[in-house]
Amino acid sequence: MNPKVVCSQILCQKWRTEVLRIGRLLVWFSAICSFPLSASAQWSEQVLYSFQNGTDGATPTGAVVFDKAGNLYGVTQNGGASTCLSPYACGTVYKLTPPAQTGEAWTETVLYVFKGYTYGDGASPQGGLVIDGAGNLYGTTGYGGTGPCLLLGGPVGCGTVYELSPPAQAGDPWTETVLYSFQGGNDGFVAFGDLAFDKAGKLYGATLFGGGKGTTCDSLYGGQCGTVFVLSPSKVKGGQWTERVLHRFAGLAQGVQFGDGASPNGGLVIDTMGNIYGTTLLGGYNCPHNSNQGCGTVFELSRSSTNRAWVEKQIHVFMNTTDGTQPSGGVVLGAGGALFGAANGGPKGSGLVFKFDTCSAGNCEETVLYAAGGEPYYYTPTVSGFDFSGNLYGTTNVGPGPLEGGAFRLKAATGAGSWGANLLHGFMGGSDGAYPTTKIILGNTGSVYGTTQEGGDGVGCPFGCGTVFELVP
Repeated sequence: MNPKVVCSQILCQKWRTEVLRIGRLLVWFSAICSFPLSASAQWSEQVLYSFQNGTDGATPTGAVVFDKAGNLYGVTQNGGASTCLSPYACGTVYKLTPPAQTGEAWTETVLYVFKGYTYGDGASPQGGLVIDGAGNLYGTTGYGGTGPCLLLGGPVGCGTVYELSPPAQAGDPWTETVLYSFQGGNDGFVAFGDLAFDKAGKLYGATLFGGGKGTTCDSLYGGQCGTVFVLSPSKVKGGQWTERVLHRFAGLAQGVQFGDGASPNGGLVIDTMGNIYGTTLLGGYNCPHNSNQGCGTVFELSRSSTNRAWVEKQIHVFMNTTDGTQPSGGVVLGAGGALFGAANGGPKGSGLVFKFDTCSAGNCEETVLYAAGGEPYYYTPTVSGFDFSGNLYGTTNVGPGPLEGGAFRLKAATGAGSWGANLLHGFMGGSDGAYPTTKIILGNTGSVYGTTQEGGDGVGCPFGCGTVFELVP
């Protein structure tokens, strides 16, 4: 097998960030009403931690998770060790401990610093954490491991899935175990997005590239369009986990207007029947966006009733007219098995939140719950989950208007009414943070918790090294 030449997700993200920054300057004096969210009930923000790009990490990514004691856990793409490409380093796993007295500072503890390919370890986490009942943490890295993938002519690895286990005695080091190292072939590479558990303790995830199918995806990644995989634990304690690819995406074929999805972006969900749902950033319909690689899809993976093989069904193929394009953050399950998610573009040009009711066959009909209007650049909305009243929460990476991202709530419609939108907090890009790109979570007291990739008071990054924040109603 020939080693793959891969592009750094970190470098690409930083390039996209600068493009968006220029775009925001061009519209700085545009009206904030370009994304007409009600701001009358904005929540108060508390920055729980600002990263410094030292051993504490930088550029947090993925959703944070709580343990039973109320501690928060998350990962950073950068910072930590110096064994990866300077100046980015390999990333960290961190813990935030709440204060004894409300309003005092939270305490950050670095639980693990990734070492990178040289040590056979992961590097550059590309998804958040999931936690099991014993307090073990699980996540993905885009690079590192033992695979033969290259970056700028040097080996960086093809990504990993890892487990981080708490010590038997408080204060001792946590133990990291690489559960699987991707090899850059049919098994995929650049593991991306949050993992998902099923009832049997298996882990499900996605890789942006690899899989052995597709010729129209990013040529820097070999043209292969990604996978959905499952990792099954060993029946013997301490034994090796086993990877199995459930689907290899084929993307668009040359000269074909419709095709399979491409580059699944993680955030998979599993329903009570064991069916898997997710989104692809590309593929589906050959719209003109992203070098004619497709507008993206919503897909379902289910077991065949005849031979138990996994079968993919495209629930929806985005066409960038009234339905949106390039969904950015997976889907969430709602009441009755309905799927909710968000996409760029749409009828007003600046993103939308959608809903699909479950259907037995064919392309399901999309319901647009909310469409954002205004400037033509994309806001990259992501939905996160529901509260007990059925209200849906999410974030925008950019905007509304000149803001550097926002957290919003869609109030559940009653009867045939429409969903109402509220901006809970608009990030200004200073000490309060900038670019919330991942899902937010709800705490027991009704507060919302999440991360921003930039901003904060960290001095080790040009525009801040990112934050962990709490929004209080």
